[in-house]
Formats: sequence, structure tokens, C-alpha cells
Amino acid sequence: MRRRAPFSPRRRALLALLVLVLAWLGWSWWTGMAITAGVKQAQMDWDGDGLTSRAELWQAVHAVRVEHTEDGSRKCQRFVWTRNDEVIRVDCRTELQPAP
Repeated sequence: MRRRAPFSPRRRALLALLVLVLAWLGWSWWTGMAITAGVKQAQMDWDGDGLTSRAELWQAVHAVRVEHTEDGSRKCQRFVWTRNDEVIRVDCRTELQPAP
């Protein structure tokens, strides 16, 4: 009886693709890309025209970084282009803490 290989070429390709996607996801999270920072689709309007296009969604994957800052109860998200660190927009909110 002939023994089969543990992974067929198709399974190896799928495994390699899965490893690449997970590596890219980890890199995106580590660098702070907008797609992994919990930014909603409506917030991805980088040009300010009121609509989020497919191009803007793609930019969230590779071209826009989110920097989080916190000053007391004020929390801000600064959206920055990765190529030149130009600020696109800053969203700030104040979160009140419950009384002790």
C-alpha cells in the first residue's frame, strides 16, 4: 500500500497563503494601519467629500496610519499618511469617568 503525502500541493499553497495573510495582518496591526485600528467604514473618508470610495478603503489597508493619544479623559485619533506623515484628520472625544 502506497502512503500519501501529508499535504497535497493545493493544501501547501493554501497554507502558504494563510501564513502570508496572517503575517500581513500582524504587520498592519503593529504599524497601526487604519484597517486594523477599529475605524468604521464611514470614518474612512480621507478626502472629505462625504463618501467612502473603494479607493479610500484600499488606502486604509496600506496608506493610512492611526495614532492614538490620551490626555486625561480626552482621547484622540490622528489619521496620518504613511509616506510623508501628513495629518489627514484628528478626531477627539472626551470620556467622562464614573464618580467614585
